[in-house]
Amino acid sequence: MAEETTVRQSFAARYRNFLLGALAVVLFFAAWQAVFLWVPFNPLFITKPSLIAAGYVDLIESGELFHDLAVSSVPFFLGLGAAVIIGVPLGILMGWRPRVGYALDPLMTIFYASPLVALAPLLVIFFGVGVWGKSIIVFTLSVFPFIFNAYAGVHAVDRLLINVVRSLGGGEWALYRKVIFPSVLPYIVAASRVAVGRALIAVLVGEFFAASEGIGFAISRFGDIFAMDRMFGCILTVMVIAVILTEGIRWAERAAFPWRVGR
Repeated sequence: MAEETTVRQSFAARYRNFLLGALAVVLFFAAWQAVFLWVPFNPLFITKPSLIAAGYVDLIESGELFHDLAVSSVPFFLGLGAAVIIGVPLGILMGWRPRVGYALDPLMTIFYASPLVALAPLLVIFFGVGVWGKSIIVFTLSVFPFIFNAYAGVHAVDRLLINVVRSLGGGEWALYRKVIFPSVLPYIVAASRVAVGRALIAVLVGEFFAASEGIGFAISRFGDIFAMDRMFGCILTVMVIAVILTEGIRWAERAAFPWRVGR
């Protein structure tokens, strides 16, 4: 009996954060459902969790949900991948070369602080409504976290390590490979948490403006025909995907850089 109690306590202690989060989600949906026991609602403008679940099952059985997710995943990964490939080297270059940093930092700050979502219609006009147009929108919204985090990571590099590599005869490439990039890597992982959320927003925005398929188009279409149950089902799907991706990156960060867990 004592051993069983210890096992239960250790399980609860180990997964305490997850259990608390899951309990909060369950209580939220329970309260949402309970409200409609006393308050009448118009199904044209609002819905409740039981109806959302039924509509969600229909979307899964028909295969529409998986098709739309597959369509949206292509520009998502293309744009996010391009943001990593371009943003990280550019941020490192800005941090390591002061003149480049001084020249580009004001421009990058202006673009980052600007409402880039408002430029989505213009990007659609220039690049079209297909995969590449949506990929450009994803890239535009998600590249700046990588640039600025890589830039900050370079400035946080221990100068002693740089001096050691140089004293041992290491050249510029050795500095990048052995000191700068390993030091910047935790900042890149942290930037990806922000970039993932911005990339999801970009996919939805691109499909809201001009698309004939995709999860963003599905949300817009179901909203236009007042299918609130299916619309909320798609929205909740996007939210769950965002949580899974964000928590997956956090898990990878804790596994790869355990010394940063307390930060």
